[in-house]
Parts: sequence; C-alpha cells; structure tokens
Amino acid sequence: MSAVLRQHAEQEYAHELAELSQQDKRQRPANWKLSPWAVVTYLVGGKLDNGFEVTPKYIGSRRLMEIAVATLATDRALLLLGVPGTAKSWVSEHLAAAISGDSTMLVQGTAGTGEESIRYGWNYARLLAEGPSMQALVATPVMRAMQDGKIARLEELTRIPADVQDTLITLLSEKTMPVPELNTEVQAVKGFNMIATANDRDRGVNELSSALKRRFNTVVLPLPDTIEDEVDIVKRRVDSLGKALEIPAEKPPLEEIRRVVTIFRELRSGTTVDGKTKVKSPSGTLSSAEAISVVSNGLVMAGHFGDGNLHANDIAASLVGAVVKDPVQDRLIWLEYLETVVKERDGWKDLYRACREISE
Repeated sequence: MSAVLRQHAEQEYAHELAELSQQDKRQRPANWKLSPWAVVTYLVGGKLDNGFEVTPKYIGSRRLMEIAVATLATDRALLLLGVPGTAKSWVSEHLAAAISGDSTMLVQGTAGTGEESIRYGWNYARLLAEGPSMQALVATPVMRAMQDGKIARLEELTRIPADVQDTLITLLSEKTMPVPELNTEVQAVKGFNMIATANDRDRGVNELSSALKRRFNTVVLPLPDTIEDEVDIVKRRVDSLGKALEIPAEKPPLEEIRRVVTIFRELRSGTTVDGKTKVKSPSGTLSSAEAISVVSNGLVMAGHFGDGNLHANDIAASLVGAVVKDPVQDRLIWLEYLETVVKERDGWKDLYRACREISE
C-alpha cells in the first residue's frame, strides 16, 4: 500500500497518544481515551513525569484549550469560532483524536449540505428491493459517532443552510436521532459530543438560530499574540509538511519565516511593528495558514528549481499571490507597502527586488 499524502492525527501522533495513555492516571469520562488533563497536554505540549516530551499542536492560551476540553466533558457541544487560518479545523481534529482515538467522524459544511448528510441516508437499491430497514439505512458520521460514543466534527457550520442547521437541535438537546421511517431512534452512547467550526468572515451568511446557539459553548480562537508565537507555528507546520511531501530542500531559515510573518502581521494590523508607519490592509485574511502556504511553496521552488536553500525570489511569487486577492485595490496597497516599508528596511533589499519584479 502506498504512503498516504496526509495521515489522520491519531495516526501521525500515535506514539504520543500511546505514551500519554500509559502515563495518564487521572479520571477519564466515559469512552474517553485520555483524561481531560491529558487531552490538554496533548494539544499544548509538555513534559511527562517520565521525561517524555509531547509536542505542541496548538500554540496559544492553555486556558482556551482547557475550556474547550471541559465543554466536551459536559452535555454541551463545542463551537470553535475565529477568522480563517486560526487553526479551528486543526484543533478540532486533534481534540477528536485525543478524546475518541478517531478524528474521521467528519461532515464538511457547504451551501449544498443537505439534511441527509447530518442525519442519515438510504441505500436506494436495497430500499426499493426490500423496503425501509436498518440494513437499507446509510449512517452518517454523526450517527456513527452517536452509536459509538465518539466525537463528531462539523466543519464550517455557518455555510450550511439554516433549515439544515436546525436538524442539530434535537440531536444536541435530546441526544437522540429519530428515524420516523422505521418508527425508531438512535440514542447517543456516553462519550458522544460534537465539535463545530465557524468562520468569523462568514457571519451573516447563515446565522445560527438562538435555539441552536444555546446548544453550543463557543470558544473564540484568536490570531497569535506575538510574532514569536506565529513564527513558531509556521516553522513547525512547514517542517511537518516538508517531511510529509518529501520536499528536496533544506529547512527554511528562521529569518525568512520571520520576514513573511512580519509582512502579514503588519498588513493585518495596519501598522508596522515599530508603530511608526501606518499601512493599508488588503482584502485577504493573511493568517498563519497563508504564511505556512507561502513558505511551503517557497521550499518547493527552492528544492526543485533552485539550489535547495530558501531565498527571497523563491517566496516572492506566492507572497504576492497571498496578499493581492483583488487585482486593483490590493495591488495598489501592496505596491505602496513595498515602497514605504519593505524598500526602507535594512537587510530586505533582496525581498524588495524579488517582489517588485513579480508585481510589475
């Protein structure tokens, strides 16, 4: 069997989960693989009593992760809210992996997501041949999570039409899924809960009803507080992607990562890091996820078309592409930023020339 492109969290970090499970002597909720303390340790990292080092999956406030895990130990579902690129899906996957040992109970929300994607569907060949039966019923990831006492994940909740969202109300409040065609129901086994994610930028697309909001505890995931945190996040993810994709390039120098992160933070905040110069913000999000993409793409350029070492000209094209989403307004903002900030900064002349060449 060929190697998969991307392993699930419970596969990639199986050794850490196994070590945590062995060392974890605290009380575990029903059907949880780890105690709440161990789940948080898996997410934020730390050293166990035997000296084993757990790598951080989320770099940020430990208290936020404690609140998220505590929510999942109650009968309330968890809603992870934030702007694009704040690791909502990443945190959701790792929470499910640590709690249930299975992060695959996933429904991806879109404008076309129907009720049958959340509740259940039918094998129409069997339905026509045999009539309604449990054998003809096709269980969704949510139904399987209820039956097995696991965590279900629902991505981009606010992209789902409002009438489909409301199918979650009975499920989350009564912990049961009626199957009226068979005059029966599926009741949730202990350990079942749901993690949903929603995008700040999608507010107003399909707002959650007040009834549904009450079924969730909301945890807002912020952008990284400091440049050091964001550089660390980008470095770790780029290193991980580089190994998975077998990119034939050296690890990117911290200074190149710092330059990309600095540009993104300045354009996001509307001011330079020293606070001396005001800059205009483009229409894009420019989150850590985009910074990871820019550096990773630069590594591919360096590995396949360069000398294997990351240089300014390797990241320039993807950097400009990440910033300039609107070819008119964003381009003007970017050119002004290049001339007033990048050009004047010591040691950034190579990046200025590479970006200017691409932007012409």
